Amino acid sequence: MKRFIVIFAINLLFQASYGQKLYEYENKDSRVSSFENLHGTTGQGGQSNKGAKGNAFESIKKGTTKVLLDVKGAGEIQRIWMTLNDRSPQMLRSLRLQMFWDGDAKPAVDVPLGDFFGVGLGLTTKFESALFTSPEGRSFNCYIPMPYKKGAKVQIVNESDKDLQMFYYDIDYVISDSMPHNALYFHAFWIRQKTSELGQDFVFLPKLNGKGRYLGVNMGVNADQNMKESWWGEGEVKIYKDGDKQFPTINGTGAEDYIGTGWGLGTYSNSFQGCTVANDSSSQYAFYRYHIPDQIYFKTDISCSIQQIGGCNRDIYRELIKKQVQTKPISVHLDGNFRRLLDDPLDVMNNAFPNGWVNFYRIDDYSATTYFYLDKTSSNLEPLKTVSERL
Repeated sequence: MKRFIVIFAINLLFQASYGQKLYEYENKDSRVSSFENLHGTTGQGGQSNKGAKGNAFESIKKGTTKVLLDVKGAGEIQRIWMTLNDRSPQMLRSLRLQMFWDGDAKPAVDVPLGDFFGVGLGLTTKFESALFTSPEGRSFNCYIPMPYKKGAKVQIVNESDKDLQMFYYDIDYVISDSMPHNALYFHAFWIRQKTSELGQDFVFLPKLNGKGRYLGVNMGVNADQNMKESWWGEGEVKIYKDGDKQFPTINGTGAEDYIGTGWGLGTYSNSFQGCTVANDSSSQYAFYRYHIPDQIYFKTDISCSIQQIGGCNRDIYRELIKKQVQTKPISVHLDGNFRRLLDDPLDVMNNAFPNGWVNFYRIDDYSATTYFYLDKTSSNLEPLKTVSERL
């Protein structure tokens, strides 16, 4: 009986995730594109070196493009695996991953390779989530389903200043007669904001026009070293959708709250949320949140941002003021009492100022990769920034 319950639970989980029982047959043709069989041509795998592992990897010279998949017709990418000998932050930010759907000249995915696979700030760690994994911190796996109706093209551009000696990959996909009429196209967008005006939110998904589903984000923060004794992550995530103007429909309560934890941030790896880097010494943090059980759909438009707000106790904040670090206090709370300083101002240096937790605007270095599905093969968003801006 116990064995039956376990098998039943596994089937339910699989159906919820993939919409299919393990034993159900589908009329699809399975293929894998790799250097041993580029584009997954029927019966053409493993020909080099008389079939004895002759082309497991290739180099990508600086300034060149390597096409990994170029197929026509309807199908769906199911899994992508990659690894490379140079996994430095510089190389992972310099390699440009692009994906094109249905012959569109503008890529739907145009992002740094490392960031795409959830490697925030280019710092490799082992982790496992529902969409991305790196079992030992040496490889990159993606399990996001990516349907297309007329064709798919995937390529890597080496925009670094040196050759990449060893690049391995395989792209697992299926060929179908057609795709469902309501199938959306997968997209990914990367952005970095190194500095800003005080009080300006980090917009990690600029206004996107169309109908679709916001899938989630992985984000990296290089926090200001001048504020090491304070906490950077009090900012609320805001999601504006379907005509929202000044105020959003969806509003969070803090950075670590958005990714499912609270009261600070350490490393952990869960299916739908996690933190891969939490280094208080270097003031670097990388984390992710994927909206899989809690879907976020949009009908006409969407944009997402996070406030740049930090916090610390009053005496530490007074020291920041003395050091002339650029901040602006916005609230203070003590023993359940919350004073909103923008509505009810009080000088922090005043003796009457409570000895409590002070929230304040600050400026940090943010970067993010956002994932979403859209009813179009390309979007209105800007292309990827230059290597110098990425690094």
